[in-house]
Formats: sequence, structure tokens, C-alpha cells
Amino acid sequence: MTTRIVELRRGILKKNDELAAGLRDRFTSAGVLVLNLVSSPGTGKTALLERTLRDLRARGMRVAALVGDLETDNDARRLAASGAPVRQINTHGICHLDAEMVAKHLDAWEAVSFPALDLLFIENVGNLVCPSSYDLGERIRVVLLSVTEGEDKPLKYPGLFNSADAAVITKIDLAAPCGFDRDLALKNLNEIRPGIRVFETSAKTGAGMEAWLDFLAGEARIR
Repeated sequence: MTTRIVELRRGILKKNDELAAGLRDRFTSAGVLVLNLVSSPGTGKTALLERTLRDLRARGMRVAALVGDLETDNDARRLAASGAPVRQINTHGICHLDAEMVAKHLDAWEAVSFPALDLLFIENVGNLVCPSSYDLGERIRVVLLSVTEGEDKPLKYPGLFNSADAAVITKIDLAAPCGFDRDLALKNLNEIRPGIRVFETSAKTGAGMEAWLDFLAGEARIR
């Protein structure tokens, strides 16, 4: 039984990787930078993305977002207030997005034309385990860590943090009240993913947002 489960999992991941490779080719051909945002629930992923979409639009950049949740379209409606095109993906109990879900929703999304976009954000389901195994065709995977979660999250969930290209520490306006140890958090991040690019932000106050936005704009040009 164990062998059968392992083989089934390998087959699922192989299919996903093949679909993700096709998505990546599609994104690259269209010249759109795609980012996969991953974190645990309550990290402030939606708040960061809401401000990011609004601020990038203010810079004249063309942005859109796919939003993953088990149920409801609450986050999609919240993000749409930024003025950017937003589409909800409900997984109905599945703890992660996969390449097939992304492809199906993009094919049905008449409001978005890839050549007319600079950046597409995929807000993954809040989970620090399952999303690490599923490539969505993104060029950059961004993992979020909130000061309210503690400094040891990278050590507890090394698979996801090791697979990330950049990390965003969120809610830094709450660092002092939470007793957040910044140096230890950075040490743990670099222990799991040496040299990872780290941004320290507050979507509420705007602290650190310029560096994050500059990074995104620069990567969009590099594409």
C-alpha cells in the first residue's frame, strides 16, 4: 500500500510539473512576470497584495491577481478594490493550488490578456506544507513570515522556505509589541535558504514597501 501511495504521488507531481512547464512557457512568451505568494493563514498575505496592486498601478504598471482559498470570494472582492483584475479560485477543501487549477481559470478569464500585463500575482492557499511541492509556472516564489508567528517558522517548515526565491516579513509595525527577534528571524531564514532576498514590510504603515515595489518593478523589466 505504501509503495502504491508513493507512486501515485509521483505521478501527480509529474503531471503537475509538465503542466507548470507549459504555463511557464506561456508566461514567458507573453512577457508577464508571475509570482506565487505562499504563507500560513493570517500572515497578512492579502493585505500585502492589496497594497502592492494599488501601489504598482499608481506607478503605471499593469497587474492582476489570482486568489486561492478553500471557499468564499472574500479576498478576491477585497483585492478588486485596488482596480486590478482579480479572479478567485476555490479549491473546495484542497490545501494548495496546482498548475491545472491555474490553467483552467486563466483560460476562462476573459478580463485578462497576457500581453497586456506586466505582473500576475498568484495568492496561494494559506498553508506552509502542501504548496511547496506544486510548481504553478511562476518565475518567483515568495514566502511570507509575519512577526506575529515567531522567528522559528523557517526551521519548522524548511521545505517551503527552501523553495522560495524571496521572503517578506510582514506586520513589522507590530514587531516591538510581539517581542519579535529580527536578527534571529534573518538568521533562520538564511540557514534554510542561504542568501535569500528579504523584505521587511508593513502594509498598514507602508514601511518597507518601496523596496518591495522596486524589486518587483526591476524583476518585471528583467523578464
